Amino acid sequence: MGISALTDSERAQALAELGKWTLRDDSKAISRSFQFADFNEAFGFMTRVALLADKMDHHPEWSNVYNRVDITLTTHDADGLSERDVTMAKAINAY
Repeated sequence: MGISALTDSERAQALAELGKWTLRDDSKAISRSFQFADFNEAFGFMTRVALLADKMDHHPEWSNVYNRVDITLTTHDADGLSERDVTMAKAINAY
């Protein structure tokens, strides 16, 4: 059995628990922007998240401009937001 996308109610519950993560307009992904003091802090954060993502075998779509890191999470196998994304977002929030 493959990975399933969250239902509308599961998505709403997850967003309530995730804080600053927002649902993309098509409801298939969540995103968040992180701000740091400088590039070094932003890159350090990205390194920690990269190690976590590799361990979880779930890799974010992201970009970095100086002190800002923008992250988008979606599960391509589910064609939308899944529990894997919620778990990853919670883990990223811990950093």
